[in-house]
Amino acid sequence: MGKEKEKKLVEAITPMDQDFAQWYTDVVKKAELVDYASVRGCMVIRPYGYAIWENIQKNLDNMFKETGHENVYMPMFIPESLLQKEKDHVEGFAPEVAWVTHGGNQELTERLVVRPTSETLFCDHYAKIIQSYKDLPKLYNQWCSVVRWEKTTRPFLRTLEFLWQEGHTAHATAEEAQEETIKMLNVYAKLCEEYLAIPVVKGQKTDKEKFAGAEDTYTIESLMHDGKALQCGTSHNFGDGFAKAFNIQYTDKNGKLQYVHQTSWGMTTRLIGALIMVHGDDNGLVVPPRIAPTQLVIIPVAQHKAGVLDKASELKDRLSKVVRVKMDDSDKTPGWKFSEYEMKGIPLRLEIGPKDIENNQAVLVRRDNREKLVVSLDELENKIQEVLEDIQNSLFEKAKVSQVEKTSTAVNLDEFKNLLDMKPGFVKAMWCGDRACEDKIKEDAAATSRCMPFEQEHISDTCVCCGKPAKKLVYWGRAY
Repeated sequence: MGKEKEKKLVEAITPMDQDFAQWYTDVVKKAELVDYASVRGCMVIRPYGYAIWENIQKNLDNMFKETGHENVYMPMFIPESLLQKEKDHVEGFAPEVAWVTHGGNQELTERLVVRPTSETLFCDHYAKIIQSYKDLPKLYNQWCSVVRWEKTTRPFLRTLEFLWQEGHTAHATAEEAQEETIKMLNVYAKLCEEYLAIPVVKGQKTDKEKFAGAEDTYTIESLMHDGKALQCGTSHNFGDGFAKAFNIQYTDKNGKLQYVHQTSWGMTTRLIGALIMVHGDDNGLVVPPRIAPTQLVIIPVAQHKAGVLDKASELKDRLSKVVRVKMDDSDKTPGWKFSEYEMKGIPLRLEIGPKDIENNQAVLVRRDNREKLVVSLDELENKIQEVLEDIQNSLFEKAKVSQVEKTSTAVNLDEFKNLLDMKPGFVKAMWCGDRACEDKIKEDAAATSRCMPFEQEHISDTCVCCGKPAKKLVYWGRAY
């Protein structure tokens, strides 16, 4: 296959510097992660997209179980009266809920909500099953889908229905609830950094940006290739607000009635969008090895020649003991296959042809930097594991460098706006704590507060917006 023809295979992807939004759409479609559904704003998650989600799910679920959580399942419908019980919560979600008004041809006596989130269902259940301090803590999680009627949608990033997990826990004391909230935020950060190779900033949301009904919301924020921020996971401390609304009480060791303290935390298929936008390039996806459904693809070269397919097949069986591997023995040309698996972001490619077999070697090609390595067939197992580990670490380091480069500091509003226009990314700036300043920044600079990082710095004495004394450093940005 000529170079021109090969080039055309990946030309179908719009370059990201030309049109980032179109690049993203091209990648999710052409890498066969999703297809559009017949309902506006919904997506069909195709096998490859779902396989990535399964790996995210599997690793996260293991971490939940290691921290003592159990999986349950709640109904997908919430009676209107139940949703109304916590005032802030219902106000926060009312604009984007989907209502069920009929069952068959019959109008329902009470409308039902298709769950946008399940706090009220868990609270209703906890009120029935928690009586004594011996019943605590309750550490529950559920894997499900939720529905939010969004105005503008984009696959993985914002869809009417999306897959997620939602943890809901009940504790005897405020201290235990706070400890749980931070512990789960750290679990999320570990998943992003160690598996998805996405560096994150951990911190607390401002009151304006916190979850409806929460006392405090904590978040992990990451930066995409285009300098826009993405919230990758949140963990909420509810205090005893929901417990009072739903009357969830327990008898303590002294026989006194107390309200429980609750948390909730969630992570969604939006993480796949983050993975695409942090690591992808103009040839498509780049999937970190620890989360990749296929870590190595074997491509026989000149497979019609005697012994090539047999050798490739033998290698597949051998290597499957140490790596997630597939072999492509279809009748497409090697050039087409190279482009196809680059597009799908498979971390490592193994090429083997007659000359390689003769020399007892194979060629390994890395997806992240296209480096070619000639490796003896006897050393493949060790070399492949070593290279995959290096790809994983390199992707994280590269993303970390990019995040640092795209993070600026500003001390006044003009500087703040200029930075966001000229150099998209995080802007670190001091804030007085006043909601009016937060609103003004959103209005003037189209930026929102992403978080007040746990690692605070003091970059000036005054608020970036109003010039009054300020003690809090905030990460700001334009976000998805």
